[in-house]
Amino acid sequence: MNERPELSDPRTPRILTEVQVMFFDTDCAAVVHNLAYLRFIETARTLLAEQLGMGLVEMAQSKLFPVVARTEIDYRKPAGLGDKLVVDGWLESLDRTRFWCAFEVRRTSDSAVMVCARQMLALVQMPAGKPVRLPADWSEKYQHLVKSKRGGASSEEAL
Repeated sequence: MNERPELSDPRTPRILTEVQVMFFDTDCAAVVHNLAYLRFIETARTLLAEQLGMGLVEMAQSKLFPVVARTEIDYRKPAGLGDKLVVDGWLESLDRTRFWCAFEVRRTSDSAVMVCARQMLALVQMPAGKPVRLPADWSEKYQHLVKSKRGGASSEEAL
């Protein structure tokens, strides 16, 4: 399905969610609207956060929330009214204060990729709005996803 090395490692947190395109997800041409894809990704990311120990109830109690700081999205093919889609989401990389989640949205009938996306998130303590370091055990649990700071920003981050 994916050729990304982090996905071949069973330690990588990953979620698959299914969705059927409804009328309200589409524009006047019965094609999925760009904001609907972001909603599909939001659902997958929320479920992925639960795997990372950030369930909805826990976040509400601790007032510590993963906040989206950046979204990159490539629209590859249009999905249409009635299509059944699967959103594949996974933890892609992390450093001390932020982490990236990646997503692919595929049509189930032919496995065509509709959308590829990445989101950078930071943990923010509310109500102060103060960014905090990622949990200490993440660098151990997800060592295969930790980005090295030795060489500065990667070429991908420099873009």
